[in-house]
Amino acid sequence: MDFYNHLIEKAKQDGIEKIVVGAVIQDSDEKILILRRPFNDFLGGLYEMPSGRVEENETLLDALKREIKEETNLDLSSILSYLDFFDYKSQSGKKSRQHNFAITVKSTDNIELTEHDKFKWQTIDETQNNPRISINTKHLLKIFAFNKNLSLTK
Repeated sequence: MDFYNHLIEKAKQDGIEKIVVGAVIQDSDEKILILRRPFNDFLGGLYEMPSGRVEENETLLDALKREIKEETNLDLSSILSYLDFFDYKSQSGKKSRQHNFAITVKSTDNIELTEHDKFKWQTIDETQNNPRISINTKHLLKIFAFNKNLSLTK
């Protein structure tokens, strides 16, 4: 069993009902892409990373590629690393697990939003001070920054 299938199987064993993928996308200025949920939506006004549900019989990587395209119109270029996961209750009350990846995209130009009403590029420090970003996302971005700093020192 490969690593990604193991993540799905472990989530099922843990009673997770909905699997989600999320992406940390950084631009050439080392700023992170965050998207704002519309105010009339579940968790309205909250900023988050591009993310979305893994469909039936879809791999984590296929879902990641599809969700990035659907939500931002960006094309996944490569997966740099698996970062971590966090669990939460969805709007419908389902136990959900979001698996998060650091990725690159072919270009950060021409963002087109379909499910969010605004986007920003923020530094890691700016995201940590943004009150409209969840603790789970802030923690994940700290992991991203830590991993990136480790790879720079090699």
